[in-house]
Amino acid sequence: MALHVVLVHPEIHWNTGNAGRTCVATGATLHLIEPLGFSLDDRAVKRAGLDYWEHVDLRVWKDWDTFEAELPQFGTPWFFSTRGRRSFWDAPLGETTSTVLVFGRETGGLPPTLHTRYAEQFVTMPMAEGPIRSLNLSTSVGIAVYETLRQQRAVPQNGTR
Repeated sequence: MALHVVLVHPEIHWNTGNAGRTCVATGATLHLIEPLGFSLDDRAVKRAGLDYWEHVDLRVWKDWDTFEAELPQFGTPWFFSTRGRRSFWDAPLGETTSTVLVFGRETGGLPPTLHTRYAEQFVTMPMAEGPIRSLNLSTSVGIAVYETLRQQRAVPQNGTR
């Protein structure tokens, strides 16, 4: 089972560091699509990932087009958005042996072109009606990664648990 987490133009270093920590804990690869809203040398990114940051299987891509050209080799993509057409609970995230979970930037999500091109692959996380418009990016990554593992009934690749 291969699992990939993709952050498209992440803006907040704490979220990226926390997503990296989740990736280390689950054996997932973290892909970052530039431009980034921070430097990867920033101590805060490393601090958010604690002492695990050096263990993140990290791939940085210069832009979406470069990553998208390679996307088929990574697996079936699922795009997370508050504007997704169906709940991620109803999406077969664990149906294939390789899954790619794609998340947009904190303040604007994923670009409209991706919503059009991958409309059937867009999913959302259920939330109660109220003042909250979306979940925190790193929280969403954690929820999606573990739902994928649950559907696959997979033990994280590092085999520690």
